[in-house]
Amino acid sequence: MEKDPRSKEAVQKLLEKEKKLYDEMKDAEKQEFDLDRLFNPYSDTRILYGDPEREITAILAGIDMETAEVLLAERLSSRGRRIDLIMAHHPEGKAMSALYQVMKLQEDVLNKFGVPINVAEGIMASRISEVKRGLMPLNHNRAVDAARLFDIPLMCVHTPADNHVNDFLQNLFDQNKPETLGDVVKVLKEIPEYAEAVKYNAGPEIVLGSKEKRAGKIMVDMTGGTSGSEDAYAKLAAAGVGTLVVMHIGEKHRKEAEKNHINVIVAGHMASDSLGMNLFLDELSRRGVEIIPCAGLLRYERKEHS
Repeated sequence: MEKDPRSKEAVQKLLEKEKKLYDEMKDAEKQEFDLDRLFNPYSDTRILYGDPEREITAILAGIDMETAEVLLAERLSSRGRRIDLIMAHHPEGKAMSALYQVMKLQEDVLNKFGVPINVAEGIMASRISEVKRGLMPLNHNRAVDAARLFDIPLMCVHTPADNHVNDFLQNLFDQNKPETLGDVVKVLKEIPEYAEAVKYNAGPEIVLGSKEKRAGKIMVDMTGGTSGSEDAYAKLAAAGVGTLVVMHIGEKHRKEAEKNHINVIVAGHMASDSLGMNLFLDELSRRGVEIIPCAGLLRYERKEHS
């Protein structure tokens, strides 16, 4: 919550609203309510299987932890490698089906960069509904069912990790003030996760603009569940945003950015997710928990970070 683009007070207020909503519910409605919502403001971050009180000493962690990775955990366990928990970044199970709920965070991010809150809420409403409908037909519980059959605890950490990478990079650019797009890419490539991704042809790339072009006002757009509204680019351009640094961008979104003369740098999906997860996992490592990386996680441990 301290790394959330919104203030901690604003996020706390959301939890208070959930408590009020729950208190006013009828008993039948309370039966269907996810009690995690009373203390956890991120619907895409949940314990999906396992006892919350279980002590954890070793975690198999990765970006996409699906049925194959559950089988990998079981295979490693059978060979004597201790694994107490599987931790995914991308959501599975009920966290996946509720992914759309965290997208309201994007309204506050747009507002922070100069888009009026009423406009931000307006352009995000239809996009949130679209994502909700898109999630409905998915087979959410495949990996969760596999974890249950092997009795291996499974959880996912999505928006909290994305908040970490968003905060880390935004602060970095605000402090360094890179002048050109080439300078932005240079700053990114000095970060171990992005430097490693370059070796896999998955490092930072300028997809709109050129390395000589001036960056102007830089906005890091890496949290809030999934891609936002295509209508946001015109509003961001009007608000003075010159360059977007993103994990990835769809073709429709790229065309809208191009139409509105906004530069776009794709930092890299796995590298960005790895940076966010590493900042989170480092806190567990400091408590003596062993981290076993797999499934796209480019593990780099920082001894100290704020």
